[in-house]
Amino acid sequence: MDKKAPTKAQQQMVEAWKQESELMPECDGDTDTEGVLLRELLQARQRSGLTQAEVAEKMGTKPPAVTRLETALSDQRHSPTIATLKKYAQAVGCKLEVHLIPAKTTKAPQV
Repeated sequence: MDKKAPTKAQQQMVEAWKQESELMPECDGDTDTEGVLLRELLQARQRSGLTQAEVAEKMGTKPPAVTRLETALSDQRHSPTIATLKKYAQAVGCKLEVHLIPAKTTKAPQV
């Protein structure tokens, strides 16, 4: 299957992600969850060498659905389901893991 050149929208999203990722610290609990997830999705797709259309085919959906998933996370319009994230992860050769991290509290410990 021939790889297609990224669309202008994809290129703009990747450029925005690159600029943002240089400014944002590594995930330390102070970053927004959707932004971290978006970066992880894009990095995984990039590592896999797949286009959005190829990911969509592996997920059993259409390319606009993958575009919506990636762009919705960037502007926080939509929260994807765990099932959708699992399908995306599998399509790009990854495994989805969800972790709960205790929030930092500012209260002093009780004695």
